[in-house]
Amino acid sequence: MAEMAIKKRRPKNLDLPTIRLPLPGILSILHRISGAAIFLLLPVLLWLFQSSLSSPETFATFREVVGHPLVRIVLLGLIWFYMHHFCAGIRYLLLDLHKGVDLESARRSSKVVFAVSIALTLIIGARVLW
Repeated sequence: MAEMAIKKRRPKNLDLPTIRLPLPGILSILHRISGAAIFLLLPVLLWLFQSSLSSPETFATFREVVGHPLVRIVLLGLIWFYMHHFCAGIRYLLLDLHKGVDLESARRSSKVVFAVSIALTLIIGARVLW
């Protein structure tokens, strides 16, 4: 009963532009966004893949479309979404095993996830798209 009476009132900041998230918080939000984007765009990507394999003419059309610079940038973004989601997923699996749970390790692993996902995106994008 005494615990109920001593409830601390925490300050509430509902002004979203003034909230400054730490790097692990940004990583978490981007992990969710990338997962949702991958989930929603997977049927489209599978349809494009299937249609590109149906005949040589559709493959040539698909190759022309992918040759456009704007489409390449979008595909590079999708590659980053996948790489980021994959690397952050490994980080969260390690956190579930209680590896790197302290504050400094969590910040360091967030930086590593961003660095590795960007590096893998550039490597795969250079190899596949250009």
